[in-house]
Amino acid sequence: MKFSEMPYTRPDPDELKAALKGYTDRLKAAASYEEARAVFLEKEEAEKVVYTLGTLAQVRHTIDTRDKFYDDENEFWDNIGPELAEYEHAWIEAMLESPFRGEFSEEYGDLLFVNAEIEQKAFSPEIIPEMQKENELTTEYSKLIASAQIPFDGGVYTLSQLTPFKTDADDEKRLAAWKAEGGWYKEHQERLDGIYDELTHLRDAMGKKLGYGGFTKLGYYRMGRNCYTKDDVEKFRAAVRKYLVPVVDSIMRDRAKRLGKEYPLSFADAALEFRSGNPRPAGSADDILEQGRKFYDMLSPETSEFFRTMLNDELLDVLSTEGKAGGGYCTGIPQYEVPFIFANFNGTQGDVEVVTHEAGHAFSYWMNRRRIPTEYAWPSMEACEVHSMSMEFFGWMNAEGFFGGDARKFMYSHLAGALSFIPYGTMVDHFQHTVYEKPEMTPAERHAEWKRLLGIYMPWMKLDGDIPFYSEGEGWQRQSHIYQSPFYYIDYCLAQTVALEFWAMIQKDREDAWKHYMAYTVQGGSRTFTDLLKSAGLTTPFDEECLKGVCEAATKWLGDFDLTGIE
Repeated sequence: MKFSEMPYTRPDPDELKAALKGYTDRLKAAASYEEARAVFLEKEEAEKVVYTLGTLAQVRHTIDTRDKFYDDENEFWDNIGPELAEYEHAWIEAMLESPFRGEFSEEYGDLLFVNAEIEQKAFSPEIIPEMQKENELTTEYSKLIASAQIPFDGGVYTLSQLTPFKTDADDEKRLAAWKAEGGWYKEHQERLDGIYDELTHLRDAMGKKLGYGGFTKLGYYRMGRNCYTKDDVEKFRAAVRKYLVPVVDSIMRDRAKRLGKEYPLSFADAALEFRSGNPRPAGSADDILEQGRKFYDMLSPETSEFFRTMLNDELLDVLSTEGKAGGGYCTGIPQYEVPFIFANFNGTQGDVEVVTHEAGHAFSYWMNRRRIPTEYAWPSMEACEVHSMSMEFFGWMNAEGFFGGDARKFMYSHLAGALSFIPYGTMVDHFQHTVYEKPEMTPAERHAEWKRLLGIYMPWMKLDGDIPFYSEGEGWQRQSHIYQSPFYYIDYCLAQTVALEFWAMIQKDREDAWKHYMAYTVQGGSRTFTDLLKSAGLTTPFDEECLKGVCEAATKWLGDFDLTGIE
């Protein structure tokens, strides 16, 4: 079924609650595993329908945040979600206490219960009002970002549409674009500060209500962290500072020489990689999607069937349009057993990375869309990001199709960008830990902390420039995850490290690397992140040697790469 044909009607909240309560009561009353299993499977099917309706409302709202109907529906789901969580909490409790827990574990794996126990720790009916307020605030942030209309160079642009100008090869135009974007954020500084201040105190209050002394522990439970701890993350951050920051610093010093710029670089100059301009996709949005089809046809029979379905059934919405929410994401539509990709093409290399990155998520879901329980269709967040970031590197096999004459530029840029991203993403995580450890910080103190961390994780950035917003330690406010998905961002860094493992494998033997990728992907969410890696013959990023090894391999490749003819 095509996405436009998928019907949506708002469900009755009382009926949803009654149905959930009914499943819980029947599970408790089950006299045998067969009875309990039948209730479990019935609930699985019913929840596919409910989840699909919520997803359709959310997706259609983000496609056009001005649409009154779906704006109202999105608000409905923001409010009903926390209320339904109370009934889901009761179901999970009944599962955990079921006399048939052993039989469930034998058939579906114990991870079902490990995750259930974590989920229970993240919720209590007493925090429903705070959860609803949190949803309201994150929606306000999303709508504020989507509403941007920035006058620039004779036109008016959204934040996403302005992005290509921020990497323009012309120094004056590029700097002006950064100033224009920073100026918009400065105009809305008071509300951006206010939203985050409210969210910080709200989340801190939820953590304290649940007995955790603050939000950090609750945040880890909400992220479903089931195989590593805050201490493991701190060790990873230390390894990033030890091994990766010096590597990226060297990359940026080379960039400064290539551009004829002083080191450290301004934000505007750091955004330009080559004097002749950054790599650009060859052709229109339709051309990029067509090259995506060719790439996935070449890669494997499974990826070919998957991507052709995405194209045929309108499961990609990628053009940047007025009123569209920022960013990009992939989600699943379980009732119809398909994924959906949302993005904002803007003429940069990021457009191609959508076709590989978000499609990496979508392909993983496609391969696991019929799993029972349905939660096993997706692994934990950091494990999901391995699918997407690694797929980007497999995309090199069609670099010329995607980028034409800029193919060599792209490969150099992509690897350098993957390395450069990890210190930034790690800084985002460090910043959030500090914020939630000190929720009483003022907005000014938060900005000062971001500026301090920039000096540690990104010493190649000049912080005394004349670009408003960024040079003042406020650039974190453009990172939606900080507002909407606290503690999510380190997942990208862990996954990027594993993706660099795949990159190194691809350089040696692409077919063997693909076998490891499929071995990782077909497990879905049936194992923890570290167990998924082990089962696929990969090294965990929490092993310091992992980051050290990929840094050495990437540094050698970049050093040996022939940039002759690329200005």
